[in-house]
Amino acid sequence: MFDLSITKLLVLGILALVIFGPDQLPRIAAQAGRALRDLRRMAEGAKADLRENLGPEFADFDINDLNPRHFVRKHLLDDYEDAEDGDDGPGERPGEATASALLPGESPPYDAEAT
Repeated sequence: MFDLSITKLLVLGILALVIFGPDQLPRIAAQAGRALRDLRRMAEGAKADLRENLGPEFADFDINDLNPRHFVRKHLLDDYEDAEDGDDGPGERPGEATASALLPGESPPYDAEAT
């Protein structure tokens, strides 16, 4: 999500030490930890309230479906990838007809029922 490597974290730690000093840094880190814990607790409470208020008809509802990226991946891309992995063959789309090449001078097959 943020792509934080060990070097970036080290630079952030050194900057925090320089800005806040060694006396205030532990206190600020503890406050940040408490704030993050409270934020997670509030998010879990909101999820629980949402599930409780939706009722039994939404018992199988996944909160992650509200994330647009997850929704698209789940409902559109997974169906397409599953269809590609089917018996249609490699690189073919589902329901796509396979046609063999005609030899020079050969006429296409005639279907009386189709016309």
